[in-house]
Amino acid sequence: MRWRSVAVRRTGLVLILSVLALSVAAGITSASNVVTGLSETRGDVSVPTWLYLATGAGVVGASALLTMMVTDQEFVADIHHQSVGFSSDTVARTVTIIGRAIGVLALVGLLIVGVYGPQGIGLTSLTVLVTFVVVRAILTMTAYTVGNPWPILNPWRTIATVLPSRNAPYPSWLGSWPAVAALLLFVWVEVILPVISSPLHLTAVIGVYTLLTLTGAVLFSPETWFRRGDPLSVWFRLYGAVGPLYRDDTGTLRLRWPGTRLGDDDVITDLSVVAFAIVLVWELTYSGFIVTPPGIWTIETLVGIGLPPALVYLLLLLVGYAGFCWMYWRAAKWTRTRADTFLSRRYLAIRYAPPLLAIAAGYHVAHYLGFAISLWPTLLSALSAPLNPDPNPTQLALTPWFGYVEIAGILIGHVIAVWIAHAVSLELFPGKLQAIRSQYPFIIVMIVFTMVSLYLVSLPAFEPPYVQS
Repeated sequence: MRWRSVAVRRTGLVLILSVLALSVAAGITSASNVVTGLSETRGDVSVPTWLYLATGAGVVGASALLTMMVTDQEFVADIHHQSVGFSSDTVARTVTIIGRAIGVLALVGLLIVGVYGPQGIGLTSLTVLVTFVVVRAILTMTAYTVGNPWPILNPWRTIATVLPSRNAPYPSWLGSWPAVAALLLFVWVEVILPVISSPLHLTAVIGVYTLLTLTGAVLFSPETWFRRGDPLSVWFRLYGAVGPLYRDDTGTLRLRWPGTRLGDDDVITDLSVVAFAIVLVWELTYSGFIVTPPGIWTIETLVGIGLPPALVYLLLLLVGYAGFCWMYWRAAKWTRTRADTFLSRRYLAIRYAPPLLAIAAGYHVAHYLGFAISLWPTLLSALSAPLNPDPNPTQLALTPWFGYVEIAGILIGHVIAVWIAHAVSLELFPGKLQAIRSQYPFIIVMIVFTMVSLYLVSLPAFEPPYVQS
């Protein structure tokens, strides 16, 4: 009877959340097709902005309150640990060989096309399209909706396995900080350099990344470097933790409920990985901020007082990232106080960090799903003639209601994050009231993130100033 009662409450929770989500959609006529400035204009919100933001924040807040009603620890644990495993060594070896071959051939092809292919318009270049449409958009979406494909496709790891390795000890204090620094650097370079419009610039960036990545793999060993120091590998590993498919320690492919693996304690293991998870959230917020009126006004003001544009973009990136880190660290401190626990703030910050990955996945849907759909015909055209692509390729126009998909992606990501935070709190604290009280600071942070992201989605997007498109 107890399980049935909990099941009824869970069903009610789903129904109520569905009604709340529909109420948000009903109050909005249209929203942005992109947040990264890939279109000149976007729709406007038909209701007052404060009401639009409050409604979105209300969905997250209401989902938190309703989730807290599910306090049966055994039921929550059963949901999170249900899995189906299947293994076939022959299939695994075949897929791995094919995937590695595709990855290496793709890397060689991108470098060749980037140098000898068309240089005029970036969105006709196969190098640009594969980098941003395939890797940045489609493969990332595959990671958090299905499972991480990167260990098989990663061409740099395949190359590194045949190179001699020094197997130098990896300093424990270094953690994943090289990956954090590299990802922040890539975000900045993507803004200040014309990597989208100039395939040659993008090829140079890929070449430098190749050199640094293989150097790290040869110095420390491929297993260590691609687990901790390589930004792309950490990127896909963390996004892949949201997906339902994963490979366990025995090599068996397992299937779990989407998002439930975020409750495991091996997803994020130290503060450097927490910092990387915060980058995943912030870099998408940053890319939306710099192409909307508040961001453009801020950039123009700072440049107007004499700061170089490249420095302004770097300062905004680092200051905003520091603000997100500070907000999260304060939430961890507040959680420790409210829960009245002997658990350290560091440990709480690590254990409550995986929900950030669900939030980042929701942001990624809002930023890149429409982008990938629009440029899909262009990608196919470039694949058919990589060195001589159609100068006027077809692009799909998104329907006005596509803005609902973006909003749904953001809200679903936050709702999943709320549920994971609840599951983690039930695991950490034996008392139900203590577990519920511990969640409040992180719920507030999630509500703030929701309001910021929805606000950016509601604004018109333009080209970022003072940089080449």
